[in-house]
Amino acid sequence: MDNNNYNRIVFRLCCIALIVTSMTFAIRAGILGQLGGDFGLTDTELGWVNAMAFLGFPVATMLGGIIYNAIGAKKLVALAFICHLLGLALTITADGFWGLLVSTFLIGFANGSVEAGCNPLIAEMYPKNTTTMLNRFHVWFPGGIVIGALASNFMSAAGLNWQWQVALILVPTIIYGAMLIKAKFPTFDTRTHSTSSNIRHLFTPLYLFLIACMTLTATTEFGTQQWIERILGSSGASPMVILALITGLMAVGRFFAGPIVHKLNPTGVLLSSALCASLGVFMMSQAQGTMIYLAAILFAIGVTYFWPTMLGCVAEYIPKSGALGMSLMGGAGMFAMSIWNPVIGSWIDSARLSAKASGASAEQIEILAGQAVLQNLLIFPIILIVAFIGLHLVINNNKRAEKCAS
Repeated sequence: MDNNNYNRIVFRLCCIALIVTSMTFAIRAGILGQLGGDFGLTDTELGWVNAMAFLGFPVATMLGGIIYNAIGAKKLVALAFICHLLGLALTITADGFWGLLVSTFLIGFANGSVEAGCNPLIAEMYPKNTTTMLNRFHVWFPGGIVIGALASNFMSAAGLNWQWQVALILVPTIIYGAMLIKAKFPTFDTRTHSTSSNIRHLFTPLYLFLIACMTLTATTEFGTQQWIERILGSSGASPMVILALITGLMAVGRFFAGPIVHKLNPTGVLLSSALCASLGVFMMSQAQGTMIYLAAILFAIGVTYFWPTMLGCVAEYIPKSGALGMSLMGGAGMFAMSIWNPVIGSWIDSARLSAKASGASAEQIEILAGQAVLQNLLIFPIILIVAFIGLHLVINNNKRAEKCAS
C-alpha cells in the first residue's frame, strides 16, 4: 500500500474521531433540559457542566501541542479514544452535578486530543492544500452534529432517556478505536518539527491577534449552538431541527470550501463569515416561528468557515508555529467557551426573571429570555467584522509589499 492510501485511511480515521467529538456537542445540547429536570439543576449549573467540556478541550490541546512532536499523532488519538470511552461511561452512570462535571471534563479532554493530534497531522500530510483539507476534515464536525441532533430529536420523541442518547456515541467511538489498531500513521522529520522552534514563533503580533479572534469566533458559533434548546425551545421552531439545519449546511459548505478559499483568500472568507453570522444572530433574536429557519440559514453560512479557516490562517501565515500553534489556537476557542458558558447560563436565568417581573405569560417568558440572550451574543460577530477588516488589509498590504520587493 502506498503512502497516499495510508494517508486516506488515516484521514478517514480522523474524520470518524471528529464525528464522535461533534456528537458529544449535539447530544449534550439536546439533553440539557432532561439533565436539568433529572438532577434539579439551574441553567447556571448547566452552564458549569457545559463549561467542563470546553475547559477539558484546551487543557488537552495545550498538552497535546507540547508533546505532539515527541510522541506523534497516533498516541494522541489513542489517548482521545481512552478518554472518550471513560467519559461517556461515567456520564451514563452519573448521579448528580459533580459526576456530570467530571465526566464532561473527560469528554472535553478527549475532544481536544482529537484536534491536537489530527489538525497538525492533516496540515503535514497535505502541505500544498492545507486550508482546503482542514475544511474537509472539519466537514465532520457539523456532519456529526447533524447525526447527533437528529438522533437526539428522534430518541427524545420516542421516549428514550438521555442515557441511551449518550450511549449512542459509543458506536463511532469503538469504530475509530478499532481502526487505530491497524492504521499506519505517517512519520515526519523531528529535526524540522521541534516544539522549541514552534514556541519561538508564537509570540508575534499576528499570532496573538488570531488567538484573540479565535475566542470570538468560537463563542459566536458554539455559544449559540450549545444553548439552542434553551434559547429557542419556546420559539415555535424545533431547536434540534434548527441545529441539524445549521450544521448540515456547514458540512456542505466545508466540503466545497476549496474554490471559495482560493477566490477570497482566508481573510476574505473570515470577513464575509462575520458579516453573515451577525445578520443571522440578529434575525434569530427578532424572528419567531418559521422565519427562524431563514435566520438559521444565514447564521450557518456565517459560522461555516470560522474554525477551519482560523486554523488555516495559522498554517499558512505562521507555518513555523507548527503543531503547537494550531493546537493552542483551537484551545483558545474552547477555553473562551469554558468562560462564557456559565455567563450565558446566567444570562438566561436573569432574562427569565426580568420577563417574569414584566408580567409576561409563561410561553412569552421563554421567548423573551431567548431573544435577550441572542442580542447579547450578537456583540461577538460585530466585533469580528471590525477585526477581520483590519486583518484583511494587513495581509493584503504585506502581500503587495512582498511582490514589490521581489
